[in-house]
Amino acid sequence: MAGRNQTGVSDFLLLGLPIEPEKQNLFYALFLSMYLTTILGNMLIIVLIRLDLHLHTPMYLFLSNLSFSDICFSSVTMPKLLQNMHSQDPSIPYTGCLAQMYFFLFFGDLESFLLVAMAYDCYVAICFPLHYTTIMSPQLCFSLVALSWVLTTFHAMLHTLLMARLCFCADNLMPHFFCDMSALLTLVCSDTHVNELVIFIMGGLILVIPLLLIIMSYVRIISFIVKVPSVRGVGKAFSRCGSHLSMVSLFYGTVTGLYLGPSANNSTVKETVMAMMYTVVTPMLNPFIYSLRNRDIKGALGRAFHKRTFPFSL
Repeated sequence: MAGRNQTGVSDFLLLGLPIEPEKQNLFYALFLSMYLTTILGNMLIIVLIRLDLHLHTPMYLFLSNLSFSDICFSSVTMPKLLQNMHSQDPSIPYTGCLAQMYFFLFFGDLESFLLVAMAYDCYVAICFPLHYTTIMSPQLCFSLVALSWVLTTFHAMLHTLLMARLCFCADNLMPHFFCDMSALLTLVCSDTHVNELVIFIMGGLILVIPLLLIIMSYVRIISFIVKVPSVRGVGKAFSRCGSHLSMVSLFYGTVTGLYLGPSANNSTVKETVMAMMYTVVTPMLNPFIYSLRNRDIKGALGRAFHKRTFPFSL
């Protein structure tokens, strides 16, 4: 907190999205509906997995954690954005900004690690079906989830502590709708070489390595299908992994385009729109992807409505 005491910066002003004043109400209603859809859709996935015994499997353990992460990830930024649009007060306290940055990193990283665990689950299910229950034991599944939470806690805390030691300039205008780490660094007066080095190193570990592990899993799945070609095998692979692959493409497509692409080519408006894609759109679409492309979720939803409609049927 030394940076705050030395510079006197007590809050930041989030400039938000580049929206014309006469369209504020329209976009407020749009973002509110998207946020509510994210909450309700992911809550539905969690409840279905919790209540339906057919979904008490490793894949849906990971999916329930992913849905919880999506709810929290969207809740880190959207309520503040909606509040700012409604009240026209874009300020956020210094400590609140650091807290928002911490939880944004935490749940963003958690989603990345959970997608890796789901990719491994797909790989084992397709390539080693007879040994699936032995390999994907409850102990391994819970260990993968626990490891994801521990690693994300360490990574988010590291960046937050490094940011807290910096001195900020008198200019507290942030051209973003949340306290993004890169946006915060543009307001720093002190030396940021350590922060940038850690971002480069940890970015590779947290973003690139999980993506490579996912790609490696799917390369092995495809090579296995090519070696043992059958309509049933291909159909099983697409049924089990198609939804996950869609989520991976949606999440990593926007994240890598924003953080791993040439920064010189990214305007402020482009960065804001791409950040909106993976903080709002992706968490909202994930439940629909799994609901529309997954037979087990459709079956669980049908059984839930059947019990609700005919509670006294035999």
